[in-house]
Amino acid sequence: MNQDLKKEKSAREAFNLIEPELMKDSVIGIGTGTTTNFFIKELNKAKIQIKGVVCSSNASENLIDNSYDKFSLNEVHGIDFYIDGADEFNDRKELIKGGGGALTREKILAYSSNKFICIVDESKHVNLLGQFPLPVEVIELARSAVSRELMKMGGKPIYRHGFVTDNGNQIVDIHNLPIEVPYDLEAKINNIPGVVENGIFSCRKADTIICTTDNDISVIQ
Repeated sequence: MNQDLKKEKSAREAFNLIEPELMKDSVIGIGTGTTTNFFIKELNKAKIQIKGVVCSSNASENLIDNSYDKFSLNEVHGIDFYIDGADEFNDRKELIKGGGGALTREKILAYSSNKFICIVDESKHVNLLGQFPLPVEVIELARSAVSRELMKMGGKPIYRHGFVTDNGNQIVDIHNLPIEVPYDLEAKINNIPGVVENGIFSCRKADTIICTTDNDISVIQ
């Protein structure tokens, strides 16, 4: 089974999981990335009656069918279900996200959700987070200063050239950074002046992970 088919199966399972609980006043939060795009495809096909959606990026919002109302987070009571992919996940349902550059908005929506469902294939599973370079969103002025601090932590920062987030900021990808205690490192990085947010999702980890393998689909609660 190819990777795209696995992503599609995870996305369909997520939709099937939440559909019975959706009501007319429900709000769905939608993340960013290739796996999430498959969920958007399922949502567009279903044309269900809900209040609307809140997206973590302009790219995702542009894919949502016009039959759904699109809101900013400020316009809704909260998010009932947040659906997103991940670049890595571990057995504690902690994640690394941000390969698509939308990590700050993704983390805000995850924090604002009643239930965060992460859709992945088994290639994203790791025992120790950090094989995937950790994205850090930074204010342009502070990019070099933040990079120096991250080097002191043992990481190798690489500026993501030519990329600007939807917030107007830049991304530094941190390679070879040991993430032995994700919860502590997430807070430590965010305390560096100039850091907007980093891609460790440990303080708000996934509630449910739906992972497709060659043989089956696992729903990890």
